[in-house]
Parts: sequence; structure tokens; C-alpha cells
Amino acid sequence: MKSVNIHEAKTHLSRLLEEVSRGEEVTIAKAGKPIARLVPVTTLRPTRTPGFLRGKIRISDDFDAPLPGDVQRGFEGADE
Repeated sequence: MKSVNIHEAKTHLSRLLEEVSRGEEVTIAKAGKPIARLVPVTTLRPTRTPGFLRGKIRISDDFDAPLPGDVQRGFEGADE
């Protein structure tokens, strides 16, 4: 891991970002004391696999049927 002082980081930010984009980590220090790290951004989203739940989920035929009146009024706040 590379360590640079604040002045060097400000002066060479573009170069440091190029290094970070290649997977390196850079520590920024003030008076020799580490205060920040530049690290590559990682993708947090998992890879999607279309159809991996095929056959495991069932949607009822009346899925989009109107709700019973008392339930509908509850969602609308009419029963308060």
C-alpha cells in the first residue's frame, strides 16, 4: 500500500486515481499520520441469473382482483 502526504495527493490526484483504478490502495497522511485511504470501488450488486426461481414461485389467479371493501378502506385510512 502506497502512502502520500496531503500536498502530494492534491498535486498528483489524477495519477493516484489511475493507480487506484488498477487495484492499488493509497493512504493519505497528514504529518505522517494516516487520515484517509483511496480504494477501488467494488460492485456490491450480485450477478443476476434470469429464471433461477422458475417453478418455485406461484402467483394466484386472483392476484390482481379487487381487495375486499374493509381491507381497501384500511389501506385508505378510512377505518381510523
